Amino acid sequence: MKRENSFNIIIFILLVLLAVAFIMPVLIVLINSFKTKFSISQTPFLLPDKTNFAGIENYTTGISNTGFISAFGWSLFITVFSVAAIIIFTSMTAWFIVRVKAWYTTALYYAFVFSMIVPFQMVMFTMSKMANVLRLDNPLGIILIYLGFGSGLSVFMFTGFIKSVPLEIEEAATIDGCNPAQTYWQVVFPVMKPTAITVAILNTMWIWNDYLLPYLVIGRDYKTIPIAIQYLKGGYGSIDMGAMMAMLVLAIVPVVIFYLFGQKYIIKGVAAGAVKG
Repeated sequence: MKRENSFNIIIFILLVLLAVAFIMPVLIVLINSFKTKFSISQTPFLLPDKTNFAGIENYTTGISNTGFISAFGWSLFITVFSVAAIIIFTSMTAWFIVRVKAWYTTALYYAFVFSMIVPFQMVMFTMSKMANVLRLDNPLGIILIYLGFGSGLSVFMFTGFIKSVPLEIEEAATIDGCNPAQTYWQVVFPVMKPTAITVAILNTMWIWNDYLLPYLVIGRDYKTIPIAIQYLKGGYGSIDMGAMMAMLVLAIVPVVIFYLFGQKYIIKGVAAGAVKG
């Protein structure tokens, strides 16, 4: 019994240290967002005091210099509609793959799985060229691109979950007079709520914080938050660190809030999607 208690204490201490290691960078960014830019480089790990406290000056400077309001709007638009498209289309695809037993659905499933292991760097230049040729280099077009890149993992998770859903409930809905669309939206999709929320959280964190894809596709015309923050870098490598820290805090807050509201579904959704994958 003592050995088990000692083991649990050690595990608890390790988990606390791991939590501190993950939280510390965020706290450092938050602390430095209220300090003057010169003191950030000199004393980055100390709390602000009366000699270096900048108040909300870094926030006002960052918002005015980066066009943060506009960038926030474009990031919100792209993230919301990209995640909605990913959830709707990949869940329907997964349902079709599981319920239709044919060689082409199996091939389609493995094509989605294979897309998960292809690094973005291998296709980013050809993708950006094709986006330009197909006139997808705009906020609406990049939603389709995110749908393509986000479909692999999402289909994989939805497929694993649907395999655990009894076919009898769909048959009962059909007997009651539901067509396939009604069966999906009224019976199947509500059951997939944990996995859908998990997919939404994972893709929201990815799309909201993504820098490279928006930079390659839509560039300066429709700046998202990660791109806008880069404009705080001045000539000769000078950076307004105070304003940058403040903008990073504003960029992190929406995702953290969304994650806190949906975190209880993540483990449940991932576990459910892996049961019979």
